[in-house]
Amino acid sequence: MAILVQFAIGLIFGLGLIVSGMSNPAKVLNFLDVAGIQAGTWDASLAFVMAGAVAVTFVGFSRVLKLPRPFFADRFYLPTRRDIDPRIVAGPAIFGIGWGLVGFCPGPALTALGFGSLSAVIFVVAMCAGMVLARFIAQLPSSTRYITPADPLET
Repeated sequence: MAILVQFAIGLIFGLGLIVSGMSNPAKVLNFLDVAGIQAGTWDASLAFVMAGAVAVTFVGFSRVLKLPRPFFADRFYLPTRRDIDPRIVAGPAIFGIGWGLVGFCPGPALTALGFGSLSAVIFVVAMCAGMVLARFIAQLPSSTRYITPADPLET
């Protein structure tokens, strides 16, 4: 049953990305190009998409976290760390730079694969290579790496 619920939620999420235009890198880049505000070419529509997503997430989390436990798990896995380390700064910075350069982030890139987008294929291959590289770096002895790995369930 859990796999069916996960599939349905993923399908709804993917359809939302497609309908909102998030799977179109040109639309995303027009949103991120704030220099277009004065020229009148800035596309603010994704700001409304993000505001709607934040509102739905806020309502969803506030209700779900009142439950004694998740529907398909023994407990909630919530972050407990409050400190800011280099990983918490570098990760979002790399994510944002990549999104700004190519107009894709992981979810929209995966939906764009369904359209046969070559740029999405290139992005997803690079994304997977980055994931493999991150795992490799996390397994290096601590004296040869800068960032320490964390328990994924506790961060």
